[in-house]
Amino acid sequence: MNRDIHQWISDYGVSHQNPMNKKIHWICVPLIMFTLLGLLSLVKIYNINLTHLIIIFALFFYLRLSISISVGMFIISAIQLGIIFYMETLFLDLHLLYIYLLIFIIAWVGQFIGHKIEGQKPSFFEDIQFLLIGPAWIISFIYKKMGIKY
Repeated sequence: MNRDIHQWISDYGVSHQNPMNKKIHWICVPLIMFTLLGLLSLVKIYNINLTHLIIIFALFFYLRLSISISVGMFIISAIQLGIIFYMETLFLDLHLLYIYLLIFIIAWVGQFIGHKIEGQKPSFFEDIQFLLIGPAWIISFIYKKMGIKY
């Protein structure tokens, strides 16, 4: 099925109706994205870390769906990368590994608690691409508040 961005966000929203689950997702989705990028930043191959590759892959995914969502995801990714690179100046890679893993696990536990409250399984069980839609779903709410079309 070839979905547009509105269909993706609508389909994602079906299992995210409960206000508590939404609040949990507003916290946990950005934390999962941040810690995943942080974990991937620790893997470097020829002066390129995997974070750059995953961001490029994700931006191509978003570009096929919506230019404005792509811009938002680029900005969010750049901010998160800035924080990650700053953290690299403060901590050893081994410490960062533990920090990222701990936050990643806690955030995923939060997600599953949210879905238990919701009474719905996570969307990515239906389609793995929903892992990329979660952050776009959050941006869609921000865009609606700001009057930005996506």
